[in-house]
Amino acid sequence: MGWLENVIFKNQEIANERLELTDKNSLYSLSTGLTLRHCTVVLKVPASRLVIKQATFIDCTFEVKQELKNHQCWLSASLKGCRFKGRFSGCDFGHWPEYGSDSAPWYQHGSIQDCDFTEARLDGCRFMGCDPATLRFPKWPCFTFIDPIGRAAELRGARWPELFGGVVVDKLHNQPPRTSALTEHAPTVARQLDTTPEELKAVIEKFDCILY
Repeated sequence: MGWLENVIFKNQEIANERLELTDKNSLYSLSTGLTLRHCTVVLKVPASRLVIKQATFIDCTFEVKQELKNHQCWLSASLKGCRFKGRFSGCDFGHWPEYGSDSAPWYQHGSIQDCDFTEARLDGCRFMGCDPATLRFPKWPCFTFIDPIGRAAELRGARWPELFGGVVVDKLHNQPPRTSALTEHAPTVARQLDTTPEELKAVIEKFDCILY
C-alpha cells in the first residue's frame, strides 16, 4: 500500500459547507480547534481512515455511505444538534473521559446532546455520560436500552431468548459506569444469537426503558 494523503481540518470554523470525505487513499483528520456549523459531512471511508479529535459539530448532518465500524473517535467530539444517517456498528458517542489514557486527554472533550439518529442504523452503539432524553434514537428494527445499568436487574427478570439473555441482558450491569443508553439492531443480534426479531420484540414491548 502506498502512502496515505493526510487531509487535515483544524483551527478553523466552517459553516454551510459540504465536506466529502470519500477518498480511500486519504487519512482524514477533524482536529483541535475545528468547528463545523450547519455542514453536511459525507463519510465513505473505514474507521481507520478517519480521526476526530477535539472537534465541535453544531447542527451538522453526517451521511455515512459505508458502514462505520468500531469508531471510538466520536468520544472526543462535541456533538450538538447533529443528524446521523447510515450504518454504524460498535461506535460510542458522548462523554467518557476514562476511555483514553493520560496520554490521550482529548477524550475529556466529548459530549452529545440534541442529536437525531432516526435515519441511522445502529448496532451495538453506546451513548456515554449524556442525557438520552435529548437524543432521538432509531426506530424498530433498532431498539435502545435507556439506563441499561440502572435497569439491569429488572431486565434480567424477564424471559429473554436464551442466548440473547445470557450474552446481552445478563451483562448489562458490566457496561462502563457512564453508559446512558445502548442501541442494538434486532436482525443482526437475532442472527448472531440464535433468535428472531419477533421473539425479541415480544419481550422488548414489556419495558418502558427500551425504546423501539
